[in-house]
This record gives sequence, C-alpha cells and structure tokens, in this order.
Amino acid sequence: MTLSPLKMKRTHSVKNVIEGAIKACLIASSAIAVLVTVGIIFSLIIQSVRFFSEVSFFDFLFGIEWKPQSVTEIGGGKVSGVFGAVPLFVGTFLISFIALLVAGPFGIFSAIYLSEYAGDRKRALIKPALEILAGVPTVVYGFFAAIVIAPNIRGLGSALGFNVAAEAAISAGIVMGVMIIPLVSSIVDDVISAVPISLKEGAIGLGATRSETVRHVILPAALPGIAGGMLLAASRAVGETMIVVMAAGLAAQLSFNPLEAVTTVTVQIVLALTGDQEFDSAKTLVAFALGLTLFIVTLTFNLLGNWIVNRYKEAYD
Repeated sequence: MTLSPLKMKRTHSVKNVIEGAIKACLIASSAIAVLVTVGIIFSLIIQSVRFFSEVSFFDFLFGIEWKPQSVTEIGGGKVSGVFGAVPLFVGTFLISFIALLVAGPFGIFSAIYLSEYAGDRKRALIKPALEILAGVPTVVYGFFAAIVIAPNIRGLGSALGFNVAAEAAISAGIVMGVMIIPLVSSIVDDVISAVPISLKEGAIGLGATRSETVRHVILPAALPGIAGGMLLAASRAVGETMIVVMAAGLAAQLSFNPLEAVTTVTVQIVLALTGDQEFDSAKTLVAFALGLTLFIVTLTFNLLGNWIVNRYKEAYD
C-alpha cells in the first residue's frame, strides 16, 4: 500500500516538527548547563572583586596568617592583613597528596587485576563491590576517619614515639584516599581496556608472560590516560570538605607535618558562610575569593590532565 503524495507530505512535516522539537530541547539543555557554569564563575568573580577591594591580593595569596575572626579596619575601605591563604592551600595539598598516595597504588593495581587477571565471574563480583565505595556518603567516611582511623594512628604513633594530634592530616588523607579509589580504578580500567588487543597478543606471542606484558606493553601504552586520571582524582580530593572537618580539624596552621592538625580551603569556605552572615563584610566575601582560587586550581588540574592525555597518547592503526 502506497501513501498518497499529500499523506507523505504530512508525515514528512510531522517528522520535521518532532525532529525540530528534539533538537530545541537538546540545545536548551546544553545552553542551561553553559549558562549555569557562566553564572557561577561570574558570581565568584564579582564577589571576589569586592573582597579584593578591601584586602590586598598579595596579602591574601602570599600571607601566612589566617585569622578572619580578628578583622580590624585600617581606613580607606581596607582591613588588616589577616587573610593569608597559604596555610589553607598547604593543608589542602598535603591532605590531597596523602590521599593520592593511598588511592593511586590501590586504584591502579585493582584496575590491572580486574582488566587483566580476573575472570568474568570475579570481575562481576569485585567491580560492583569496589564501586560501592563511591556511593558511601562523605559524612560516613568522616565518622570512620574520626572514630576508627584517627585513634588507631594516634595509638600507633605513641607506640613509635611520635606525637600525633587528635585530628591529624594523615587520618583525613588516608580515608579520602579510600574514598577516591573507585574513581582511580574506574578511569585506569577504561584506559587499559582501550589498549588494542593486538599489542597484548603480540607480546604474548613473542614469549612474554602476563606480568611482563602488563609492565612493558600495557602500562606504557596507558600511561598518559593514567596520569590524566590521577589529576582528575586530585581535583576530587582538593574539593572534599566533610572528611577534613571531622578528621583534620579547623586549625589554620602552616605545617607540612602529616601528624599535625591542618585545615583546607573548602572547610574555611563553609565556616565563612555558616550562620547569619552579611555579604558586605570581608569575613564573608573571603569565601568567594577562596572559591575562585580553588576553581582555578581544579580547572588547571583538569586542563593539565587533558593536555597530558592528548600530548602523549599513542595512535594505533
């Protein structure tokens, strides 16, 4: 049965309308995502400019003292230099570094096992169990760090003759590393799976063992993706808040010792915006300056990760 030209024209017109509506919805969704991102950046910039009109940019970026509660006016719309953010960024990077030391080896090794050694049945069991860690609320990790990890580390440190603070950076870093293991494992698993099977078969055909194939063929081929994944994991660690609040404390002290209490940028953002705050005070506006700086740091990590992947990735035929 053939349709008449009039019916065919109507059908074609209806299809065009449906396609146009779907395309409009997709464009609107993309535009909303872009506009939300632009709005967030714009609000951070506007409020940060207000903050830096009262506080020196260099005092904020290079100052080593953080005491926003002791703000005093010094005239001319300026306040005294108590907003030195160096201790916050040192604490942030210290905890993130410890987290990557934990998540990196465990995440990479688990991904290698799942992709190269585990059978289908074991993979179907282990991978979902590993990914459960990604669904655990961060407040639960914070409880675990404060109640289980911190006391044990403090007891172990005392037995070895070290003075470990009740809230130490190492406690928060270890638990944060456990939290981001699924992220590292998932990224590395995808990267290893993208290595052509012909390379693996060629190495095995030349007499290499499975471990030699992993060390000399798979890992070098996947290294750019692994490096990029680690930088993405670093961005995730830098933005964590709850674990630090509960396990590392609120002390804004400049210390590189993982056994001492430190704080992070995100924790101080929360403190600055907690309670009834007036957005004409430098004590509140500093949260936007910290947020903008943290946004730039995480964006740099992401761009660097993408650059490493694109710069050093292998091209296979």
